[in-house]
Amino acid sequence: YNIVGEPAVTGETTFTDLTANWYQNAVLWAYQTGVASGMSETTFAPDQEMSRAMLAVILYARAGEPAVEAANPFTDVPADSYFADAVAWAQANGVTTGTSDTTFSPNSNCLRAQIVSFLYRAAK
Repeated sequence: YNIVGEPAVTGETTFTDLTANWYQNAVLWAYQTGVASGMSETTFAPDQEMSRAMLAVILYARAGEPAVEAANPFTDVPADSYFADAVAWAQANGVTTGTSDTTFSPNSNCLRAQIVSFLYRAAK
């Protein structure tokens, strides 16, 4: 960690759309640790809004992508989607309860309150 408590990072990415210095180290750290990938090999899309599915995938990656034994209870999460395991893991581990008993709303933008709730629950 550096002097302000942030992980020290070095190196570069292939992302060409990182224009603000305040988040470049965070993006590099997330990319290098596998917590977040880009939208393509050259695009990170730092100004794109985050969906609930994206946040579940990031938290699942941070947890090491453990095997998922639980069935997915959400009817709006297709079994073949890129986020299916992450959402099933998040529900099974109490990170999310969904937006109802049967829906997760994976494509809805994640509100700041939802983000901190996911983070709080993931941190236990």
